[in-house]
Amino acid sequence: MNLIMYKTKLFKLSFAVALFAISFNGTAQINTPAPSPAGSVSATVGLTEIEINYSRPQMKGRKIFGDSDALVPNGQLWRAGANAGTTVKFSDDVKIAGQDLAAGEYLFLATPGASEWEVVFYSDISLGGNVSAYDDSKAALKAKVKSSKLTETVGTLTYNISEISENSENANIQLAWENTAVNVPVQVSFDETVMKAIAENTVVNPRNLMTAARYYLSADKDLNQALAWVNTYLATGDNSTQFWNVHVKAQILAKQGNKKEAIKVAKESMAAAKAFEGGDFGYIKRNEDLIASLK
Repeated sequence: MNLIMYKTKLFKLSFAVALFAISFNGTAQINTPAPSPAGSVSATVGLTEIEINYSRPQMKGRKIFGDSDALVPNGQLWRAGANAGTTVKFSDDVKIAGQDLAAGEYLFLATPGASEWEVVFYSDISLGGNVSAYDDSKAALKAKVKSSKLTETVGTLTYNISEISENSENANIQLAWENTAVNVPVQVSFDETVMKAIAENTVVNPRNLMTAARYYLSADKDLNQALAWVNTYLATGDNSTQFWNVHVKAQILAKQGNKKEAIKVAKESMAAAKAFEGGDFGYIKRNEDLIASLK
């Protein structure tokens, strides 16, 4: 191999190595932890899905809320998070602090105060964290909510969907950071949806009669209607052997104040539960407890 050919091959090899290095450097990345990592929380309240997405800044020794020397001074509009701010999404129409808010996704903004905050559900989520471009006409809802002091410090901004009520109609969107917590009341409605589903589905599927009856029992609706649905269901085929559904009938009778009949039906449910080879699923005790409560 002569010198010219050698130099040519060496040049081609060097060029290929350089091209590979450029290509590699153009695609490779080094990942490091974000200063304000992404966070999310979601929950179903009633039939409504609530989802919160936000970035989670840390205290890092700073004073967070308070006077002008704080990171987030009182009276100053805040993106309620870091980076692009915080969004809250509702699958259905809700009430926020007693005010109507349509289903959809909103930017959540807040103006802290010494004991009361103003929160804003902002319709244009493209605003992100740029609160300097805030347009009041795009505020879908504003509400005043009380803040409270925490006994323990929360070092990282944290959102939660808390205090879901037993009837699944109420909850709080909670913001907690440093020594401050803010609860934004949320109220959902699902009765109309359930009632519509009952009307439509009990016609095509008799098993839905029991679902409807249980809902009426738990929601304190028309117990006569609930009892009628149960009786219709139990009178079909061998459904009367389903001791778990017979127990529902006993519960309805008890709630109506018909103790004598409720005890009679509870005993029927208990007898069927004892005779069932697959086990009683706890219904022997449920019936015993119901009978004891009626004596």
